[in-house]
Amino acid sequence: MSRKNAGQGSARHVLVLGFGNPGRQDDGLGPAFAESVAGLKLPGVEADANYQLLVEDAEAVSRHEVVVFADADASGPGPFSFAGLAPKAELGFTSHHLGPAAVLALAEDLFGARPRAYLLGIRGYEFEELEEELSRPARANLEQALLFFQSWIRRKNERSKIRGPVCG
Repeated sequence: MSRKNAGQGSARHVLVLGFGNPGRQDDGLGPAFAESVAGLKLPGVEADANYQLLVEDAEAVSRHEVVVFADADASGPGPFSFAGLAPKAELGFTSHHLGPAAVLALAEDLFGARPRAYLLGIRGYEFEELEEELSRPARANLEQALLFFQSWIRRKNERSKIRGPVCG
């Protein structure tokens, strides 16, 4: 999925970065979440998805006030978890895969940006087969995560109307 500005305004408040392998069943929850968010066309929300996070994602992260990284979680609580995330440089370096905290650290180091960031872990159950369909329980968890996200964005937007244009 290419970068899609799901909102109509010029402000880029929130970026959703979904990552995972859609060809490995529930590992595709992150991209499925990002694609679903893009389809909602929420004002001020942009969504992108890929197999993994890359160095290039640091530049996109640097242009937003809030970033939500969405990924499948094989062992976390269901239907999903949602927690704050801080920048943290990784000891090893590869240009082919980074964790969310490392992408945040690069955005800060390279672009001087430190957006508020969160990790959304959507509980998945089936990861072994080469199949592009999410399991039934994972689809249900995805729907719950989408409902939560819409409510979270709505609350953030209501607060920003009171305090000003900052979202987060």
